[in-house]
Amino acid sequence: MSKENQNILYVDSLRTYFFTRQGAVKAVDGVTFSIEKGESVGLVGESGCGKSMTGLSILRLVPKPGGEIVGGRILYKNEDLLQKGEEEMRRIRGDRISMILQDPMVALNQLLKVGYQLAEPTKYHRDTEGSLREMCIKLLKRVKVPSPEIRVKDFPFQFSGGMCQRVLIAIAISCQPDLLIADEPTTALDVTIQAQILSLLKEIQREFNTSILLITHDLAIVAQICHRVMVMYAGRIIEKSPIRPFFKNPAHPYSIGLIRSVPVLRRRVERLYSIEGQPPSLLNLPSGCHFAPRCKDAMSICHESYPPEISLEQDHSVSCWLYSLE
Repeated sequence: MSKENQNILYVDSLRTYFFTRQGAVKAVDGVTFSIEKGESVGLVGESGCGKSMTGLSILRLVPKPGGEIVGGRILYKNEDLLQKGEEEMRRIRGDRISMILQDPMVALNQLLKVGYQLAEPTKYHRDTEGSLREMCIKLLKRVKVPSPEIRVKDFPFQFSGGMCQRVLIAIAISCQPDLLIADEPTTALDVTIQAQILSLLKEIQREFNTSILLITHDLAIVAQICHRVMVMYAGRIIEKSPIRPFFKNPAHPYSIGLIRSVPVLRRRVERLYSIEGQPPSLLNLPSGCHFAPRCKDAMSICHESYPPEISLEQDHSVSCWLYSLE
C-alpha cells in the first residue's frame, strides 16, 4: 500500500505564493506531510511562517487576489483536491474537512443568531430529519454551552470569547468531519478557558475518531493534545517528529531554540532564552537554509544550498546540514 493510501490526508510538495508588484511571496514553499485517521498533528512556528496559509490551502481558501496554489498535491482519501471543481470543494468544506478559525468574534457573523449559523452546514450538506433547532441545542450541549435552549436564540455579541470559540467548534463538528483544522483555537483566551477548549477537542476526537491538524505557536498545547509535531520556518517544514522524541531530543537548531525559549517552573534564570534575529522576508528569502542567518551552528554550506530531509529514527526527520554531513 502506498503512503498516500495509508492516510486521511497527504500533502505533497505544496507551494502557495502571493504575487505582488515587488515579486512572489513564498508563503508555503514545498511542504510535505501526512495525517492518519484519528491522529492529531501539531504545526508550530513563529507568526508569519506559513502555518495558517497551509491550513487555508488544504481547503483551497487562499485569499484573492494575488494568492495562488502554484504546485503540489493535496490528497484527501487518495483524491487530489487541487483537481476538483469549486462545486466539489463546497461539498467537502464543512462536511468532510472543517476549519476552526483563530478569531471567533470575527469568524462568526454578529448579525445572525447562533442557531442559524449552527444549522447552515447541516442544511447544506445533509438531508435533515427532525427539528434543526433541536439539533442546534444538542450541538451546543455537546460543546458544553450552558442553557443551550436559551443561548441558541442569542447573537454572537452576547457570548464571551470562550463561548464563541465553543460555537465555532460546534459548527465545525456538526457534520462529523474526517479532518478538523484548528487554527490557533485558544488564542486570546485565558488559561482556564484554554484548558477547557483543549479538553473539548480531545473528547471530540475520541468520540468521532476525527483527525486534527492543530496550528499553533504554543508548544505546551501541542504537548497536551498531539501525537506528532511539525516545525515550520519561512514557508517550509524543517522537522517532523512524534511528540516524546521531539521534546526529549529536538534536532533542528530552530526547534531547540523554541523549546529553550519556554520558561520552566522551578528553574531560576537571570535572563530568558530567545532566538536572536528575525525571520526572513518571504519576499526575499536567503539562499541556502533559511534559518542560517540566525543559526549559531551555521557552516558555509548552510548559506549555499538548502539541506535535504534526513531521517534520524522512526518517524523523526530534520532538514539540517548538521545531520546530513555526519
